[in-house]
Amino acid sequence: MILVALVALGLGMFQLFHLQRELAELRESTSQRHVASSLEKQIGKPNSRSMPLEWEDTYGIALVSGVKYKKGGLVINDTGLYFLYSKVYFRGQSCSNQPLSHKVYMRNSKYPHDLVLMEGRMMNYCTTGQMWARSSYLGAVFNLTCADHVYVNVSELSLVSFEESKTFFGLYKL
Repeated sequence: MILVALVALGLGMFQLFHLQRELAELRESTSQRHVASSLEKQIGKPNSRSMPLEWEDTYGIALVSGVKYKKGGLVINDTGLYFLYSKVYFRGQSCSNQPLSHKVYMRNSKYPHDLVLMEGRMMNYCTTGQMWARSSYLGAVFNLTCADHVYVNVSELSLVSFEESKTFFGLYKL
């Protein structure tokens, strides 16, 4: 009898956890509608491969120091080793399991095309038809030179959360 009660308690806790997670995702999607209308974080063209996301560089928790923000990216002022990082929070109301990509590029006058510095891809990341949310984080050390321009792009802009605590991009000199 006690075993049955413990199993029932465990199943109840599992169901409660599942409902709390769904509620959190629903709150995220609801708050997203309000934030997206103000375009606080980034805007861009959804299916453009090399167009950078645009970032808010003045308000909120934005901090631009030692580099210059220009055309959706950061321009390096001083040659050296930099730790470059980017986090993108993808979410959706109903999963279609389309492949998602998150890339960090570098543009400079030495190369005819933009170089992919870091890339993350997600496939089979959710249950078809279900609400979902996933993060992609990229970070690595690069030797960047003066006037290098680094920027971020994603494959599906419409699935990116615009909250500044969930999607961000930056670097610091080592």
